[in-house]
Amino acid sequence: MTTDKRSIDKDNLQFNVSTVIVDIEGTTTSINFVKDTLFPYVREHLEEYIKTNWAEKELQEDITLLRVQAVKDKADGVEGVVEIPEGEDDDVKSALVKNILWQMDNDRKTKALKEIQGHIWRNGYSSGKLIGHVFDDVKDCLKSWTEAGKKIYVYSSGSVEAQKLLFSNTKEGDLLSVFSGHFDTNIGAKTESSSYTKILENLTETISGAKDVLFLTDVPKEAQAAKDAGMQAVIVSREGNAPLTDDTKETFPVVYSFSDLTFEGAHKRKRSKKHRINDLEG
Repeated sequence: MTTDKRSIDKDNLQFNVSTVIVDIEGTTTSINFVKDTLFPYVREHLEEYIKTNWAEKELQEDITLLRVQAVKDKADGVEGVVEIPEGEDDDVKSALVKNILWQMDNDRKTKALKEIQGHIWRNGYSSGKLIGHVFDDVKDCLKSWTEAGKKIYVYSSGSVEAQKLLFSNTKEGDLLSVFSGHFDTNIGAKTESSSYTKILENLTETISGAKDVLFLTDVPKEAQAAKDAGMQAVIVSREGNAPLTDDTKETFPVVYSFSDLTFEGAHKRKRSKKHRINDLEG
């Protein structure tokens, strides 16, 4: 993989694109919200959810996915996999809980895990126990981009349902209307360029080409994968994110707020204070 080592001009972060794709964790939303609120909520309510919803078709479909994934993991020799036997007794339910917690402990991104997590979070949002976090700049910027004619999509490892739940239940209100569509890892892993190629294929009718799409993420490997697929990519550095290497800063534009981004033909927004300070320090 070749990397463009060009120096990024931080004062000229203007893009000529029609479409913006945003990551969630570390980009629109604090990593701490996911780590300290969403994941603990699943752990706390998992056993109760399984017990209460055991007879529901949705949960049984989730269990089927988890069993299939466990069989695949076993065949692939994945260390520590917890198999889920058939049946309905307490041992089955205990194995189910252990499997889900094992996957969470190993930060797995399987469809099976993401589906049941999303269904548990739905209960939390509907009860008001969960309120989606977005950074302060997100609402106004997303709305201004759509008003300027940009189409905005989400690409996250969380399921499409989980994405919609978060953005429809934020502290800033329901933001779902600003998005034209959602992608999750059903389309592919976020660090593989083929996933972004597939996304581009889904957008063919509304874009002029790959360079017409800007991807915003906090993960350099994801930015590189998008770039390899022909998209433009920007790293978003938020409080709580992993530090960026000098190599990453040389390879990609870095912003500290969505307000640092401008688009051709749009009025230039005031750059964030943190971005201006960083420029002076750098």
